[in-house]
Amino acid sequence: MKDSFSRYQIFVVALLAFLQFTVVLDFMILSPLGAILIEKLSISTQQFGLVVSAYAFSAGASGLLAAGFADRFDRRKLLLFFYAGFLLGTLFCGLAPTYHFLLAARIVTGIFGGVIGSISFAIVADIFPVSMRGRVAGFIQTSFAASQILGIPIGLYLANHFGWHAPFLMIVGVSSLAGIAIITKLQPITAHLSAPRRDPVEHLVRTASNGRYLTGFAATILLATGGFMLMPFGSTYLVQNICIPLEKLPLIYMVTGFSSIIAGPLLGRLSDSFGRYRTFVLGSVLGIAMVLIYTSLGPVPLWQVIALNVVLFVSISARMVSTFAMTSALPDLADRGAYMSISSSLQQLSGGVAAWVAGLIVSQQTPTSPLAHYPTLGRVVAFAMLLTIGLMFRVHRLVEPKSPPTPATT
Repeated sequence: MKDSFSRYQIFVVALLAFLQFTVVLDFMILSPLGAILIEKLSISTQQFGLVVSAYAFSAGASGLLAAGFADRFDRRKLLLFFYAGFLLGTLFCGLAPTYHFLLAARIVTGIFGGVIGSISFAIVADIFPVSMRGRVAGFIQTSFAASQILGIPIGLYLANHFGWHAPFLMIVGVSSLAGIAIITKLQPITAHLSAPRRDPVEHLVRTASNGRYLTGFAATILLATGGFMLMPFGSTYLVQNICIPLEKLPLIYMVTGFSSIIAGPLLGRLSDSFGRYRTFVLGSVLGIAMVLIYTSLGPVPLWQVIALNVVLFVSISARMVSTFAMTSALPDLADRGAYMSISSSLQQLSGGVAAWVAGLIVSQQTPTSPLAHYPTLGRVVAFAMLLTIGLMFRVHRLVEPKSPPTPATT
């Protein structure tokens, strides 16, 4: 019989999914706000790309600094500390009067917010066996979809009616609920503290140079390329190139997110039963095809844009769910927090580079003119996705002998 979740495990999954919802929303809200910010702040695509990259670079740097200490503290306390800093940075974004203030606020938010994901995934790996992690990742993946169904449409509505600061203030209010849940309900997570303590710098160096982990790190770097390259200019591309009215963007994000929230748990089950690597390959092949088609569109009907977005995001969900299920089995218990922190840092740093490069590839003559060279961006993303298929095969070969087989359904 398949492993079943306890009541406390269900709470942990729900809490971590909600945490990811707030952190992902804080990052993703910049994409649909791109068309508004470029006009309101009178900035270029390169400057907007820097706002996106600033979060990623600061998150990457803080993750590396935190990696040596990630396995020396109760994960609950560590999670609470960084989540409180994330709330403070987001509040600064909601109060930012100028572009440079916003840029500084994104750096503060990244320093704290970029570490939350790695702590969350370390908690998952501590509490759930490998045979359940695909399903757990599938449920947590719904946070990305929920940010589209609820957060982004509401954020766009607030931005259109109350100004671009309003969505960030909304995130602060919602995120406070998660902070209360961490304090009152989450139990201490200290099993990893039984391992012999090592010097933080030595722990970081040993984990970063472990030959077994290097393939996982390399895959993480390439996996970040696609999302960070396409996401920052997604709303601008829809409005200026495909000629979708700005007021129709919430509908696109809502339908796409609703489809993803249904697909997430199903893909998690598929990953655990059909095979993690097989699921990843299917998602990658489908994603490559969708990226090449989507980035070459001209003006098309709204329903076609929604259909393509749905398929594209389902493919991305398949890749993310199966990737976590595989890579979470790579590190040993004593290295888990450090591995997740380094992996998160590499993801953020490579994503920051990707967003910056994307800003160099695409261009606009004016804030209301179409984006140029977007198909080129699509080809770069598709090539990166192709390379990850080979890298993830190596990860698959490393973790399969180590992972116990999934219990068969009776």
